[in-house]
Amino acid sequence: MSKEPLHVTDATFEREVLAADVPVVVDFWAPWCGPCHMVAPILEELAAEFDGSLLLAKLNVDESGATAQKYDIMSIPTMIIFKDGQELERMIGAQPKQVLAARLEAILSSAAQGQGVAS
Repeated sequence: MSKEPLHVTDATFEREVLAADVPVVVDFWAPWCGPCHMVAPILEELAAEFDGSLLLAKLNVDESGATAQKYDIMSIPTMIIFKDGQELERMIGAQPKQVLAARLEAILSSAAQGQGVAS
């Protein structure tokens, strides 16, 4: 599985994210967003560390507004974790690596047990 983030759009979101066979972390971001640029390398590190267990996707809200609107993205960065087409977790704002890693561990652990994760 690629360590580079997958860039998704309104046209590819369903196929690449909702139909994925592993959990997908979608980073809703925009090029002008400072905190988005702060969290991007952290997400890329985590995607590499969890390689094979999850996929990192990035969706530019300026270019793919329909998907951002569908998921009520009001603030960026927003990271949503999807599994089997369902939203499992939503994290808003730049988060430290340890916080993101802990949430991903919890999601993967729960997903492995066939359960959702309570927020």
